[in-house]
Amino acid sequence: MTERSLPELLAPAGGREQLEAAILYGADAVYLGGSLLSLRAKCRGFDGKELEDAVRFAHDSGVRVYYCLNALPFDEHLPLVEEQLESLPALGVDGLIAADPGVIRLSRRLCPSVELHLSTQAHSVNSAAVEFWQESGVRRINLARELGREAMAGLIRRFPSMDFEVFVHGAMCLSLSGHCLISAWANRRPANLGLCTQPCRFEYRGLTLTVEEAVRHDGPFLSVTQGEDFSAIWAPMDLCLVRWMDDLVRMGPAALKLEGRTKSGGYVAQVTDVYRTALNLAAARQKPLNAPSADDLVEELFHTASRPLCSGFFLPERRIEERPQDFTPRPVAARLMEPSENGGWRVQVRSVWNSGDDAELLLPGMKRPCLKAGSYTLENHRGEITERLNPGTEGVLYCEREDLRPGLYLRA
Repeated sequence: MTERSLPELLAPAGGREQLEAAILYGADAVYLGGSLLSLRAKCRGFDGKELEDAVRFAHDSGVRVYYCLNALPFDEHLPLVEEQLESLPALGVDGLIAADPGVIRLSRRLCPSVELHLSTQAHSVNSAAVEFWQESGVRRINLARELGREAMAGLIRRFPSMDFEVFVHGAMCLSLSGHCLISAWANRRPANLGLCTQPCRFEYRGLTLTVEEAVRHDGPFLSVTQGEDFSAIWAPMDLCLVRWMDDLVRMGPAALKLEGRTKSGGYVAQVTDVYRTALNLAAARQKPLNAPSADDLVEELFHTASRPLCSGFFLPERRIEERPQDFTPRPVAARLMEPSENGGWRVQVRSVWNSGDDAELLLPGMKRPCLKAGSYTLENHRGEITERLNPGTEGVLYCEREDLRPGLYLRA
């Protein structure tokens, strides 16, 4: 297997920092959107000059850019849709991600030179649908997360001239391929216009529920008990397929996609790094002696996970990833910005950072050198040596390392 045969690693870029993190930590391509009609109103996105600069920056780094216009718009939104479609060819984006048949039809007229990719919102689960979209000018299809491994592999084999994407990590919507009405019903914020407030992940009270199927009588398959105050009763687990990277590569999809356009730069950096490392290991003829194991990769992802991780629908029997009992997640403490005038590095602080704690430098390739307490010094924004930096501030890090560079993250 050569590196050229590897699927593209496609990472989310909700903003400029996330874009830079995805590229630094190994993405082959990024997907992003504007501030409207890209299904992620909570992330700022890229508009106008920012989008032009983002595309240029990615291309200069050898990374492809796919633009999301995957909302399901009403008639009153179509003028804005047409305006966005008309702007894409001049921007040089490598592909358009859409879901609505109307948007797809408009794109064929307004930006026919832009390669068309079909969003997971279109819920593609069978060969007849693939043929339909192929005839409609679609070049790449994101297969629905409701499909299992064998069904995905069968579609990929059957249509060798079509490109396919497989989601491998991130949040899974409670509803079918994201077609959820809970947010629209509860908060008048339609999910399919990018306004989802994620009420399935809210915490509720006043409920104790056990559900058992009437015929099989094989015990409860859903049991919800309220906590001391409020409980998350609908939140699904997050998808995590890093253990099955060899299987995924053998399936031959064009891309493996990471969910998370509303996530932080630190999240994008860590998840992209894990999957880039896993992909590279899958391509290696002989794994290095010190290569991380599948358990190591999953444990690294626990640092980013706010919900349990699982195999989703990929396997016949769902596998749930359990954190080791002695595992303590470590938050991202800071992001390196640029060298300071006096030999240090300016940092943006993301969580409380005490100089008495060991810190961990997040280097691409799953390298995690430790900065031992006492081997580094912190300085606050006033130029004073300090034992503590607080989130939302800037400071300076002094340490004896030559592998620091802008955009790297540290945990502490």
